[in-house]
Amino acid sequence: MTDNLFQALAGQRPESLAQMLAGVAPMGSLFDAIPNAVIFIKDLQARYVLANRTLVQRCGLKKVEALLGKTSAQIFPAPLGPGYTEQDRRILEEGLMLEDQLELHLHDSREPGWCLTHKRPIHDQQGRIIGLAGISVDLQTASDAHPGFARLVAVDEHIRAHFSGRVTLKDLTRIAGLSVAQLERYCKRVFHLTPRQMIHKVRLEHAHCLLHTALPITDVALQCGYTDHSAFTRQFKQLTGFTPRQYRQSLG
Repeated sequence: MTDNLFQALAGQRPESLAQMLAGVAPMGSLFDAIPNAVIFIKDLQARYVLANRTLVQRCGLKKVEALLGKTSAQIFPAPLGPGYTEQDRRILEEGLMLEDQLELHLHDSREPGWCLTHKRPIHDQQGRIIGLAGISVDLQTASDAHPGFARLVAVDEHIRAHFSGRVTLKDLTRIAGLSVAQLERYCKRVFHLTPRQMIHKVRLEHAHCLLHTALPITDVALQCGYTDHSAFTRQFKQLTGFTPRQYRQSLG
């Protein structure tokens, strides 16, 4: 259902952003009824012009009016907020699209949690970018009802035991007894992530813990399976919105 809502938001070609907002206004109560996803529209300055109740609550606010007209950098704590806004500006300026981007977001407890984010630019009838629409869906728990669940548990256990080294799709397909295409499809159905996203998630969770210590960032990278410090920094920023150093500094 959330995918259909996102397609409805991002697929329109209005004359203006105001016209689009008027068109989606009747769906406001439907957006508010989705507890595991944040839904939003932003203008060319990356400011919120529409947000559902879930997003408002996760920002620690009581009314949507306190959110409207502000950027993520003004709402979310550093370094999360500035990272989101930087991402927004790239979408608005370069026309980029995010599909199933594994990211850290704030949950109701105000603690970071994993989600899958989709963002797309909104174009007017002349093809000009006039804003962006986005939805971030909380990462769901694994579905043990799938017939391949036992095989995929073994895959997950292998990733968690060997993430500090090289984990290949060849290893994972051998463990699961599946082809690459089957493994990709089954992992999405059971864990709601691709195998590569599963590896990144485990590595970044470990990095999150190590960055709370005094361990040098180069050593953090090595312990999380990255032999290249710059590759670790790029991956960390892509999934969290900020560099490992910025994250550590934000911890005070």
